[in-house]
Amino acid sequence: MTPLRIDFISDIACPWCAVGLSSLQLALSRLDEEVAAEWVVHPFELNPQMGPEGQNIVDYLGGKYGRTPAQIAETQAMIRERGASVGFTFGERKYVYNTFDAHRLLQWALSKDRQLPLEMALMRAYHGDGKDVSDHHVLVEAAQSVGLDGQEARQILQGNDYADAVRADEQETQAMDIHSVPAIIFNRRYLVTGGQPVEAFEQAIRQILAQERAASPQ
Repeated sequence: MTPLRIDFISDIACPWCAVGLSSLQLALSRLDEEVAAEWVVHPFELNPQMGPEGQNIVDYLGGKYGRTPAQIAETQAMIRERGASVGFTFGERKYVYNTFDAHRLLQWALSKDRQLPLEMALMRAYHGDGKDVSDHHVLVEAAQSVGLDGQEARQILQGNDYADAVRADEQETQAMDIHSVPAIIFNRRYLVTGGQPVEAFEQAIRQILAQERAASPQ
């Protein structure tokens, strides 16, 4: 198998990140015997100033992007359809929440080799079940659902652990001129953006592997 480093830059609050992650995982399943993927999830905050009470999604999207309720409903229907096509179920999410603590927990999960499962669990909680992922109880519940220690997760959330690591990681992303997510970097060299279809990710990975083989000494 050929090693493939995947740096997945995303925010829990980003629906296209949920679509992109699910789509990329399906693409990799088609290459299961060819690729040994090494994942690292990186933080990106779409709403860093969001307060602890959250904000109604219609008010938020209307204020930030100038969209009408009808336009928001149309976009959400399209996202639900795209999600269903890659096995991700979107519920009727009504609020937008702050995700900084979720990103802190993901930094911790990297050291436990449970980062990717936790990312998906948090996305399902947020986009599928409409849960408040700034709520520590919700975060601990997600951590436990993927085999992480709930008491340790709770202690991390009650303090300020991994806050500096999240901010440093975000600064690195900004330095790379990445301003939208999902952004996926393969082997630290090849950037693919957006919630691409499965076929597009599969084709991109095959091209990357071919380029890497061509560049390597025989």
